[in-house]
This record gives sequence, C-alpha cells and structure tokens, in this order.
Amino acid sequence: MNNRITQLFNIDYPIIQAGMVWASGWKLASAVSNAGGLGLIGAGSMYPNVLREHIQKCKAATNKPFGVNLPLLYPDIEQHIQIIIQEKVPIVFTSAGNPKTWTNILKEKGITVVHVVSSSLFAQKAEAAGCDAVVAEGFEAGGHNGREETTTLVLIPIVRNAIKIPLIAAGGIATGKQMLATMILGAEGVQIGSRFVCTPEASSHLSFKQAVINAKEGDTMLSMKKVVPVRLLKNHFFDEIKQAELNGATEEQLKNLLGKGRAKKGMFEGDMNEGELEIGQVSALIKEIKPADKVVKEIWDEFLMCKSANL
Repeated sequence: MNNRITQLFNIDYPIIQAGMVWASGWKLASAVSNAGGLGLIGAGSMYPNVLREHIQKCKAATNKPFGVNLPLLYPDIEQHIQIIIQEKVPIVFTSAGNPKTWTNILKEKGITVVHVVSSSLFAQKAEAAGCDAVVAEGFEAGGHNGREETTTLVLIPIVRNAIKIPLIAAGGIATGKQMLATMILGAEGVQIGSRFVCTPEASSHLSFKQAVINAKEGDTMLSMKKVVPVRLLKNHFFDEIKQAELNGATEEQLKNLLGKGRAKKGMFEGDMNEGELEIGQVSALIKEIKPADKVVKEIWDEFLMCKSANL
C-alpha cells in the first residue's frame, strides 16, 4: 500500500506496533520493522542507559525504519531526548504530555514526530504543535487511556474531520477486518499493542502473555481515573483498586495503593495476583502466541482479502 503513512515512515504496510511498557524492547521493534511494519521501542519503562542499549541493538537487528515511543511525563525525559537525537532515531511517538514542549526540537534534528491523543481537541493541539501525524486512541485500548472514554469507531471519524495531517487509529485493533473498519472511517494506518504482547519477541513475562490469551470478554476494565486512567486485566490488585474506589479513596490513597513498580511486577516479572496488568479489550480475541512477522502478515492478508471482497 502506498499512502501518507507508508510514505511518512518509509514502510511497506501501515501497521505500527505500539510502544508498550515492559513489552516493547528492541527484539519486538526490529521484528515488526523487518516484517514491513513500523516497530517502536517503549521507552516508558527504560532508564536512559537501557534505552540507548535497545536503540543500538535495534539498529543492529534491522535496516528498516523504527521508532521510539516516549511518554512526555517520564522523569528522565531530557536524557531520553538527547539519547534519541544522539542515536539518530528517525521516528518518535510521543504521549502523555504537551507536544509543544519537544516537537520542534525533535523536528529540527530531522526526526518525524507523531503524538498519541484521545480526543479531537488534543489532535488539533498536536497538529498546531507541528506533529507530522497523530494516533487517535480509543477507550478500548490497553494501558493509559483518555478520560473521555470515547470508543475508537466514534473517535476516528471525529478526529478525521478535525485535522488535516495523517491519522493513525488505535484501540481495539488486532485483525485485518478491524484495521479495514478504522481505515474506512478515515484512518490511514493502525497502531496495535495487545496483539503484539503475545509474541515470542515481546519482553513481557510468559505468564502475562498466557493471561492475555486466557482473557475473555469483560476481563478488562478502565481503572484509577482519579490518578491516570489505565485499562487493566482483572486480578487481585485490580479488585483492591476497585474496592478502594467504591469506598471513596482519594487520589493520594490510590497512589499509595499503586506504589512503585507495580506494572513491572505484573507484566515483566509475572506476578499475576499483585501486579498491574495493562492490556486492551481486544485481548478477548487473542488466542495464541505467534511470531511478530506472522502477526503482521496475517493482519495484512486479512485486510487485503476483506478490502477486495468489499466486506
């Protein structure tokens, strides 16, 4: 396919692997890029020296374009920015913060900048800040989410009408049929997270991958809206948070209950009871672990088949 997204990133297919904490290291990013999509290293769970190592290993593992996903609220953001510039990373996806702060600095270095949003208002702000494209992420998505709770199939056409720059859809997408649906509504590419968690290349713990495969409809829920909204797989920790919220817990009480390293404990170390398990609603459709290149191929082949059949 030749459209604004494939041209912008110089990739074969408009399929972007989301930069997920504790899942998206250099192995996954390079595998997706080698398969013709765009792989992203998730910097949100990395110290600066670890990020540099992953970028260097990714460059050694692929000669295709790849990028870094960078949460703008990360405490070591300035060091991350400098490492990205020094290592000549070609593409950066920013999230969780004001794109005005760093977009111009990155673009001055020749870096393509994309910002993740959950509303048309923030999409317009990203466009005004000079971003090259936006990812519009619906309520179904895993991990940190928008407070508006707008679903992907509603969000995409609204954002499409609000901006002129290229639009990437995210949230609740794991198949070619779902990809086609979002592109009919105005997206020019898709960003997929949960499906790529269940690959051998993802750095997440095998127990977490197995829990995702076993997930059924209704097994995830948006939580902690008083702090930072996040979609979680239900477990003992989720139940504690839910009960605290029902009891009227304050933001400070919820932060204390969350503590530090909770996502690492669950997603990376494999504690399925006390860990924070960030995953999307589409986990109910994921039934097996398979290599990232096969995931890309299956999504793309199904997209082409459905498109040609006018499904």
